[in-house]
Formats: sequence, structure tokens, C-alpha cells
Amino acid sequence: SHTWFWNIIQNDFKTGNIDLEGCMRLLEKMQIPFDEDHLKHIFKRTLDKHTGDIISMDDFRAIYRALVHRPEYEELFKAYSSDGRILTDTQLLKFLVKEQFQAEADETTALETIMKYEPIDDVRKKRQMSFEGFIRYMRSDECSIFKSQHRTIYQDMNQPLCDYFISSSHNTYLISDQLMGPSHLWGYTSALLKGCRCLEIDCWDGTNNEPIVYHGHTLTSKIPFRSVIHVIDKYAFMSSAYPVILSLENHCSPKQQEVMAHYLKNILGEKLLSSPIGGEVDMTRLPSPEVLKFKVLVKNKKIGTIEESMLRMDYDNHGETEELSDSDFLSEDEDTDDTLPLQQSKSHTKRRADRRSSLPPKKKSKVKKGKIALALSDLVVYTKSQKFVSFEHSLTNQMVYENNSIGETQARKLVRHSAKEFISHTTRFITRIYPKGTRMSSSNYNPQEFWNVGCQMVALNFQTPGPQMELQDGKFMDNGGCGYVLKPGFLRDRNTTFTPQNVGGYSKPMSLSIRLISGHQLPPSSLSKTNKADPKVQIEIFGVPEDQARKKSSVVKSNALSPRWNETFSFNIQVPELAMIRFCVEDEVSVVNNEFLGQYTLPVMSLNTGYRNIPLLSKEGIKLESASLFAHVWYY
Repeated sequence: SHTWFWNIIQNDFKTGNIDLEGCMRLLEKMQIPFDEDHLKHIFKRTLDKHTGDIISMDDFRAIYRALVHRPEYEELFKAYSSDGRILTDTQLLKFLVKEQFQAEADETTALETIMKYEPIDDVRKKRQMSFEGFIRYMRSDECSIFKSQHRTIYQDMNQPLCDYFISSSHNTYLISDQLMGPSHLWGYTSALLKGCRCLEIDCWDGTNNEPIVYHGHTLTSKIPFRSVIHVIDKYAFMSSAYPVILSLENHCSPKQQEVMAHYLKNILGEKLLSSPIGGEVDMTRLPSPEVLKFKVLVKNKKIGTIEESMLRMDYDNHGETEELSDSDFLSEDEDTDDTLPLQQSKSHTKRRADRRSSLPPKKKSKVKKGKIALALSDLVVYTKSQKFVSFEHSLTNQMVYENNSIGETQARKLVRHSAKEFISHTTRFITRIYPKGTRMSSSNYNPQEFWNVGCQMVALNFQTPGPQMELQDGKFMDNGGCGYVLKPGFLRDRNTTFTPQNVGGYSKPMSLSIRLISGHQLPPSSLSKTNKADPKVQIEIFGVPEDQARKKSSVVKSNALSPRWNETFSFNIQVPELAMIRFCVEDEVSVVNNEFLGQYTLPVMSLNTGYRNIPLLSKEGIKLESASLFAHVWYY
């Protein structure tokens, strides 16, 4: 292995020794991730042995080893290698089967692993693996704690829309808080790039007949509706092919609603779903994400039935409006409760009868508030906003294509007092939960309690980092990050008796054991002048109430580069299909104060068993390139 190493680095040392810059360049060339603070520390430690600020080839090798040759990897390697220098393909296979629980692995798997990760030609040609190859395998995605098959779309995408959890954002146009924060197109771009599939658009009348998007009655800045639709057109299907639902929070006059309809049709073109798939509405079930691929759906209030809309599609409908009755136009989706005043003339049904007898409709002129433009209404097909009255009311009156939005406070009461009815409701109807309007700083609620009862669209403020958003990001990493995750069977079956409080026969107990071995290149504490921290790890389970659990490791003093814990944590999980696990690394500043260093959250069902590395993300959800935890995961 000696010559291999010299061959890679000698070029950089041709003109003599190298400094810190050169050292960084060389590590980058070798594709070794490093944290600058940690590298500077190791570099300085190496320099302490002699004067000056440049290092020799031998020094570089020492730095490389300090950073890359982790003792915890070496222990594993030596346990399977007969001479401590190489693994034969048979020894590697034994490791894959016994330690990484790859029961289906065979000679071919071992060979493929060698071909993929062994950097030394002579060793690779002998079908063997050196410690260098083993390190590269251990550091790869294959050894990540997140199951690689879950990084692809592996679930059945042919079930009705209401059978999926759908990644949903609230006030998508905000990039900071609700009162003063800027409204920004970036809110839409970043949510779509994250795989979000349900966006909220708060629309108000703007000048020059241009509808605008902002948080009504506050000082947030305003963006043209047209620009938002352009961004959606451009980014909707970049990270996922599955349908995007635009949840319109509509405060516009009918005249500007017509402008909205015009932009939706003209900008989105073929992408806009404006009539039922196959020309017929199946009244018994919603279409599937698969059938709706590359389509944008409009979620808004709607007049009359889909059939009436389709009849009207053939006529010019310009200037047509229809009044909503009181019951339709109560502040249904409104977290600010500032719905437009209502005026009514003829009753709903009478109008409907008039219209049937006189197609094509006559042009009406005078327009009052509380009305909806037919041009916009007609674009609503499978996602009609319907005021939530009660579960009984929905069961007898609601159609499959009608969806409810329920504020978090009311929803929480319903979870507490009528979980069974709530679940029966979400097996049939898409239900959106939104944060209460009093969350002025756009803080988030815990989405888990609403996923537990099968709510499909649990809308969060994507612009606000924290554990709630980390749960959201972790949940939707599953199924290839496509924004749709199939609900467990017991939340899809209309006759289910499951409730989060009483899981009964639906429990599939899992005994999970995690040995936290070590950390590597953790971010140093913000208080450290060098590369130090006092790290501890918290492992938390989110799920049904009886699965909620939190365990803490001890604190390793003054070591962020390579802290070792070797502590085992055990969890008994009743409903693993709903459970999430979060690893959070903190720096213990004092007995009462901890500083967040990084975290990783994933579904319990996406855990890989064996020796696994756990990537870490920053507070903003950005991957920390060089930081990770190392653990052994096992469950039965």
C-alpha cells in the first residue's frame, strides 16, 4: 500500500514540501472529506515536531492516517483479516453476512464491493481488499444508517391519493416570520426542490388587475401571482414526478380570480389538470399519484359538480360568477379569520336549476364579494376545499374529491377525543392540517400526532428550522424523496379499529438496539478557539404515544474530532411503521445549557442494521460534509 500512497502524492511534493493550503488541496484530490478546524489542529500537531509551516511527505502521511485510519474501523478489519493487512473475498463476504446482516450476499457481492472501493490496483487484481478499501466501503452510502432501497421509489404508487402522506408546506411564500418577513419566490423554489408536493398560495387583489401573493393584513412583502405560477411551472417536477397540489387561500374578487385562472391555464398548459382523468369522475375513489404524474392540481372552493364544470368547459364563460352560500364560504381554510363579507341573493340550488335550463349561460355583470369566478372554480377537479363541520357530517355528505382543512388547535382536540372517527375520516378524505395563526414567528407544531391519525397534508412552515421540520424532512426522505409516502395499512383500511392511544392487534413490536460507538469530525463548539467540544448524543423516538422515548449518552470531554462512547441504547417500539428516530448531537456548554451541533432523523423502518455511519445535518438541514456518528444497529 506504501507505493500506492506515494504515487498519488508525489506529484504534489515534486517542488518540495507543502503548506496547509497544499495539504487541503491534496486531501480534496483524494476525496477525503475534512473539517478545516480539525485539519488545522492535526496539521499544527504535526508541525510541533519541527519548525516552519510546511510538511514533508511523511508528515502528510501521518496527517492522512490521523484523519482517515479510524481505530474503530481497524478493529473490525483486523477481526476478519488473517494477517491484519488484507481481506480476501471470502473474509469480506463473512463480514457482510455476519456484521452487516446482508443475508443475500454471495461471492459476487464481495467482488463487486472490492471492485468498487479498493483503490490499490495490485490488491484489487488479486480479488482482495486492503484497509484503505475497507475504509472507503465503511464510509460509503452503502454503510449509511438509511436503507439504500428506500432512497428509490419502492412503494405502490397506484393507490388513491388519500392513502399517502403528502409533503405539505404552509405559507410557502414566506422565508421568515409571518408579520414582517419578506415574501419570496425562493420559498416556492426551495420547497419544490425539497420534494414538497402541496404548496399554499395566499392570493389578494393587486393593482392593475394583477393578483398578488402575501400574508394578508401584515407587512410581509407582495409577489405577483403570475411569478409564483412561473416558478411552479419551472420547478414542479425537478425532484419528483408526482402531482403538485396548489392550495389556494383565495381572497380575490371574481375579476382577479379570472386572471388567476388565465395564468394557471396559460403558464402551466398541459401540466394543469383541469378535467378528470379519462373524462369520467370515479365517485368512489380518488386517482393515484401514478396516474397524476407531472400534473398540477388546484385546491380551491368549487361551485356545483365536476360534470357541470365539464359541460361549461365547452362554452365561453367569461365574467360568470356564482355565489357561495354561507356554509360554503365560512372561513374554512383561514388561519387569520379575515374572510370576505357575504351577500347573498338567490339560493344556491335555484341558481343551479336556472343554469341547467339555459346552457350556454348568459353574461352577468354586477359582481359582489363572496363569489367565485366559474373560470377558477372549473379548474378544481379532485381537490375541492370543503368546510369541515364534523366527522358525522362528512361521512354522510362528503364526496371523495372534497378535502377539509383543520387548524392545529381543533385538530389536536379531535385527536384527543375522537381519534377513531378521525382515522375513519382520513381513510376516505384528504385532510390538511395548518398551524394556528397566532404562531407569529412561523413556529411549527409537532407533525407526528397528526400523521398518527392518517392526516395526509400536515402543513409546516418550511422556512422555520427545528425538530418539527427535521421530522418532516426525515419522513419524506423515504420512498425516494418523491413527496408521497404510503400510509400503513391500518390507516388506509376503512374498517380499521387502530388508534394511536390503543394500538391493540395492530402492534408489531420491534426490539431495537443501538450501540453508539463514536463520532468523527463533529463541528467544534462555537466557544472553542481550536477544534474542541464536549459532545453528547440524544436518541429520540417519535411515534404513537407509548413509543415516545428519549435516551442520552454520556458527555465526552474536550473531543470533537473522534469522541468514543461505546454505549448501548435499547428501545421497544410497538408501531414501527409510524415511528421516527432522531439522533441529535449537542455540545454540553454547562449543566443547564447545550449547543446544537448536528442531527439526523429518519423513519425507523428505513434503519439499516449492522455497522452504520450516521450523517449529520446542520440546523438549516444542510449536510455537514465531514461530520458523522458511527453506530451498530440491530433489531428483531
